[in-house]
Amino acid sequence: MEKHYTDNGPMLNAYPDSMGGRLSDVVGFLEKPEMKDAFQSFYILPSIFNTDLDRGFSVIDYNINRELGSEEDLERLRNLGVNLKLDFILNHASVLSPQFQDLIRNGENSKYADFFINWNKFWDGKGQMTEEGYIQPDEEYIKDMFFRKPGLPILMVRTPGGKDVPYWNTFYQEVIYKRPDAMDLMSAMDIQYLSAERICEIVNTALDEGKKPSEIDLSGYEDYRDKVVDYLESNRKYLGQMDLNVKSPLVWEHYENTLKALSDYGASIVRLDAFAYAPKEPGKKNFMNEPDTWDLLSKVRELADRYHVTLLPEIHASYGEKVYKKVADMGYMTYDFFLPGLLIDAIEKKSGKDLARWAKELVDDKIRTVNMLGCHDGIPLLDLKGLLPEEEIQNLIDTIVGRGGLVKDLHGKKNMYYQVNATYFSALGEDERKMLLARAIQMFMPGKPQVWYLDLFAGKNDHEAVKSAGPAGHKEINRTNLSLKDMEGRLTSDIVSRQVEMLRFRNTCPAFGFDAEFAVDSDGTKMSMTWKKDGHTACLKVDFSDYSYEISSD
Repeated sequence: MEKHYTDNGPMLNAYPDSMGGRLSDVVGFLEKPEMKDAFQSFYILPSIFNTDLDRGFSVIDYNINRELGSEEDLERLRNLGVNLKLDFILNHASVLSPQFQDLIRNGENSKYADFFINWNKFWDGKGQMTEEGYIQPDEEYIKDMFFRKPGLPILMVRTPGGKDVPYWNTFYQEVIYKRPDAMDLMSAMDIQYLSAERICEIVNTALDEGKKPSEIDLSGYEDYRDKVVDYLESNRKYLGQMDLNVKSPLVWEHYENTLKALSDYGASIVRLDAFAYAPKEPGKKNFMNEPDTWDLLSKVRELADRYHVTLLPEIHASYGEKVYKKVADMGYMTYDFFLPGLLIDAIEKKSGKDLARWAKELVDDKIRTVNMLGCHDGIPLLDLKGLLPEEEIQNLIDTIVGRGGLVKDLHGKKNMYYQVNATYFSALGEDERKMLLARAIQMFMPGKPQVWYLDLFAGKNDHEAVKSAGPAGHKEINRTNLSLKDMEGRLTSDIVSRQVEMLRFRNTCPAFGFDAEFAVDSDGTKMSMTWKKDGHTACLKVDFSDYSYEISSD
């Protein structure tokens, strides 16, 4: 099958409102003379679309979010010669998507009745119906299933006729109950004003305490209980991300329409978010099902090839599982989720041995990657299992946490590390020498380097943002939005200007390329990395003992 790869110049990574407040501000920054030729690509995170939750990863539709960007902004990027990497969320869509809203309004009569996964239809004949109206799957079918949150992944949805139907919901959900007033209850049932007013006081207090309608104590008003509960349930609203039924032809029509839209926006790379959760079968893990996952990817690639975009499947797995290699062997680009931790480890140990070993593997096995330091998520740790000893991974965690980072355990399970949330600059002890060394090495690593905007400006851990965001706000530590004044003030600083210089070198030096010749050598605290192509050479010499480096070319 024909493969379409971009070349591997540097790629900016930001939300559309990360740098100034709107995408137009980011474009204006890239248009500055100081930024000329620094970036070849721009990964715009999905809040550029019409989204509601999870900072963009709950998509209502793939139209441009008017509050954050415009088609004109995208045209300005094209005029700069900047191509795009954009997200495509395969597994789910927002509750507020037109498809799910149609389902809520019309139930089984909806055109989109099988667009989402009706839990009871999926498990029909493989479990027992509960009093709550959903099937509890038999243990033999569910024992190996992988869930992202406690309990079964379902959202009970009220459909026409008052029936509650469970739909598959792997990720976020929220049920919102309307706070009624006396007139609302009087219009819904035969009740006097004062009784309605007092019931509303009880109901609204209970809802504010987090109780469900069925849990509200309506002692003294038992005659109204059923109608009050029915009123609340009939008027409830939802937020959340509903899983798509990949067996539905309409879902595949949606997939093709989305890929066409992303291509029209200027996407060269399409990141496939949460793709490994999409194929589902009773009795399977329902995460990375085989061969189902690979069959799904193959079908999506056929669509992507029509619109000349390269797919970048996003998946975290330990090095020892070799999933990254399987993805690459099938002809896809893959993320280098190993580099962020390996680099910090190399700098702290003052040795490039493990880093050099990984770089050689990438080249020897012809693995085409997108690599990074920081990103909108945390610094990956799960991925390093099998690549570094457990003790060294734990030392890495302790070091980053000791510098203000926050540990994210795997789906709530203690001692199952997943990532540490921190800015990369803070993870390196806010040492400018280390930050510049890390960037220099990234520029010479095999792959297409992706640059988190906050790393470029040497952003520090934002603990105030974490506090403001609440219990699930750990990722905000590395998502500080910069004002235009912030960027102007930092652009001329040594740590920013030297990074920009490296980016420009990486983007314009003809020695680099996916198919260029690469050599790496590591001896004690010294390491060298060399690229050669078409008679051109670029070389990086590193001394970890004092965090110094030298870049040369001819």
